[in-house]
Amino acid sequence: MSSLAQPGTAAGALVLDAEALYADLLHSLRPLITPHTHLLGVASGGVWLAERLHADLALSQPFGVISSAMHRDDYARRGMTASTQATRIDFDVNGAQVLLLDDVLFTGRTIRAVLNELFDFGRPASVKLAVLVDRGGRELPLTADVCAARITLPASQSLALARSANGQFSFNVKDI
Repeated sequence: MSSLAQPGTAAGALVLDAEALYADLLHSLRPLITPHTHLLGVASGGVWLAERLHADLALSQPFGVISSAMHRDDYARRGMTASTQATRIDFDVNGAQVLLLDDVLFTGRTIRAVLNELFDFGRPASVKLAVLVDRGGRELPLTADVCAARITLPASQSLALARSANGQFSFNVKDI
């Protein structure tokens, strides 16, 4: 069995090893990072990834935070998300090479929303997407450039990155 998944408590359940997935993501991203790459984390799990990658890669330029709240196509149904992080981009987006980071890619609607938000700030030269987990279920034609794991979960379950007080990553799976 891979270091990425361990037997769960329920028969057939898998527990994803978020720390091992993070190590894989870090390894995959190292060769893609240039002095001109700007990390932009999707609130909130993506921000945690951006913050940790920024430190582990010893990047000098600041990383940013991007929120999907104002561009969601389901805003009327969902309202404001649980995250209170607002968009904060401390670099010139025009002509920038942006590495967009998120914890879980599912329908693609969050990524569509953050791309709309990003383009409100300017026109980047390129945008690449890196995620810890792609869980399938896409509703929009989006894919990650870098992905540490691909899994399948029923639509009735949600998967979200969690971070402990000491900065360790784990995943929460919930029935919705």
